[in-house]
Amino acid sequence: MPKKGGKHAEMGKEMQAQCKRVKVEAACSLSVMSFESPDSLFGSLISPIKQEMFFREYWEQKPLLVQRNDPLLAAYYQSLFQLSDLKELCSQGLYYGRDINICRCVNGKKKVLNKEGKVNYMQLKKDFDQKKATIQFHQPQRFKEELWKIQEKLECYFGSLVGSNVYITPQGSQGLPPHYDDVEVFILQLEGEKHWRLYKPTVHLAREYNVESEDRIGNPTHEFILKPGDLLYFPRGTIHQADTPLGISCSTHVTISTYQN
Repeated sequence: MPKKGGKHAEMGKEMQAQCKRVKVEAACSLSVMSFESPDSLFGSLISPIKQEMFFREYWEQKPLLVQRNDPLLAAYYQSLFQLSDLKELCSQGLYYGRDINICRCVNGKKKVLNKEGKVNYMQLKKDFDQKKATIQFHQPQRFKEELWKIQEKLECYFGSLVGSNVYITPQGSQGLPPHYDDVEVFILQLEGEKHWRLYKPTVHLAREYNVESEDRIGNPTHEFILKPGDLLYFPRGTIHQADTPLGISCSTHVTISTYQN
């Protein structure tokens, strides 16, 4: 009888451990987002909230905050888009206005800092670091297959066009003043942290975008920090503003929107 242990037994154990690890990782990666059908994709997007509860209690009614604290989900979200992706994309030819806007909220107003023509990454990074400007990147799904797949499935699910923008904001800065949108909004926090404040709508289920002054919106109905892997939903018309706290290098989130008139 061969001895228990020894080199071959150790190799066998190591291979078994690797197989188990691969199976666990595969299972976890599959559980992050399900692309089997539009229904399963949306279900995995708002998990652990059930779809029946979402449409009964939240859709077109009130905000939903899902704070997950899940490292696997946080890693998956980060792969959808991050600040470092812009360096390569700028070398492919991006243009101000068409692909990228840079802006900052100053005294309750949006200040646009766009240059002319093609985006130079070094200049963009300089404005980001020194002017504390927020980078708004339009239609990131053009360059990220996973985002494309998510939006394709959501368009089938909602029977409506689905759009997206990525917002990258440096620490101690805010890109946009308090405002409300004309779309249903799903926000996925990709990297860093974002401090959010939501306010009671002044226009119920608004059909146009509008900026609201601080003295009109009152106190927030919700205030929280979004971290990687977290999801936020709010109905069109919900007044909101968000900033990156000091001590956080930057915040990146993608806004996925639907139900525009």
